[in-house]
Amino acid sequence: MLKPVPDVLKKNLKIIFVGYNPSIRSSETGHHFANPSNRFWNILYRAGLTPRKYRPEEDIGFLKLGYGMTNIVSRPTRAAADITNHEYKNGGVELYRKISYYRPRVVCFVGKGVYEKYSGRRNVSWGKQEKPIVSGVTDFVAPSSSGLVRMKLDEVVVIYSGLKEFT
Repeated sequence: MLKPVPDVLKKNLKIIFVGYNPSIRSSETGHHFANPSNRFWNILYRAGLTPRKYRPEEDIGFLKLGYGMTNIVSRPTRAAADITNHEYKNGGVELYRKISYYRPRVVCFVGKGVYEKYSGRRNVSWGKQEKPIVSGVTDFVAPSSSGLVRMKLDEVVVIYSGLKEFT
């Protein structure tokens, strides 16, 4: 039986990273961004957000850096395409509650689609968004770290490096 991956959250973090939902591998290991093809940990290191490349099993240690992690949908799937609109709607309500409660400086949406499903906005740009959903918390949109993303890794790293102004 696949199970959700526990959130890595506490109050007043610098950044909370929000993914679509756990992969099958993340569900099996209990750690965020655990699929070997996922580039999340490498992207953060190359963008200068971490002092070294972390491993998925070190996700709880992210709290010491002022970073947290959650997903818009908690049900693990093989692909984001398997998530239903009902799950996105309910997940968006829950995500709004988490952001309002934990009050990070910035929420980084790991995938434009995550932000679009959460905010109801379309045609958003990369980086800091003009109008936050939760007042006082900056919304930042970054590409998905999935190995399926067709952007060059260097281009993705440049976008994520925009988060440094919040750390």
